[in-house]
Amino acid sequence: MMPLSPSATRDLLAQLGLAPKRFLGQNFLVDGNIVRKSLALAEIQAGDTVVEIGPGLGTLTAALLEAGAEVWAVEKDRGLHTYLAGQLASRYPALHLQEGDAMDHPLAGLPDERRAAFKIVANLPYAISTPWMDAVLAGPLPQRLVLMLQQEAAQRYTASPGTKLFGAISIFLQAAYVTDRGHAVAAACFHPRPDVDSCLLNLVRRPAPFVFTQETRRLIRACFQQRRKQIGALLRGRLPDDGAGWLAGLAAAGLDFRARPEDVPVAHWQQLHAPPPA
Repeated sequence: MMPLSPSATRDLLAQLGLAPKRFLGQNFLVDGNIVRKSLALAEIQAGDTVVEIGPGLGTLTAALLEAGAEVWAVEKDRGLHTYLAGQLASRYPALHLQEGDAMDHPLAGLPDERRAAFKIVANLPYAISTPWMDAVLAGPLPQRLVLMLQQEAAQRYTASPGTKLFGAISIFLQAAYVTDRGHAVAAACFHPRPDVDSCLLNLVRRPAPFVFTQETRRLIRACFQQRRKQIGALLRGRLPDDGAGWLAGLAAAGLDFRARPEDVPVAHWQQLHAPPPA
């Protein structure tokens, strides 16, 4: 299955009685170079276990299967799921296709015994990019993610401390992954053309990835919901010792304990441990 041109994509959708759904963030990839770039960045090899989110018309899915990967994919759109089941699942035993919401199935139903070593390659629906990434970062962690994203989402993921885009998702991701420089993708590579710029982002798992506990993740998110406040004020009442131990560590590292959340480096957030609920 070769990448479809914009006109061929329109024609196929019309034949299927379907139309791109904006609320699902459906922008279909129609550029073969981007498909090949995605597989190259992910270093796809025969026998790889791959998760795909929102396969759409199956252009990327077919390329992964032809490269010898075993693919678990989840598609929310019932019409597209039916099409993929007939066109791909019946031809490729290595495709495990699930109908459902990626937020309910962030790893597309990947079985536990295949979660020790897997990759995610996806043209990610823009509407779910950050909450879906948040779910994936709770673990188990893929070895590599190659994601087509809205440029702003990619910038949040890779933002540096001290910038306005640096937030909780930046911390969770950068504690576990090295972020390779993104590859800009023109709007003409999609049908329909999106209103925002896109980016192909390559994320490689660190040798010793750090995964925050659920309690600490909730605390960090709460801090960034009031990101203009100072760290000391934000932690008061949230930790048994009002965060005195953690603040002392920040001071020893040369960071003013009056810093705002966006000024605290990832490595220091990793030292913060919220107590479990009583």
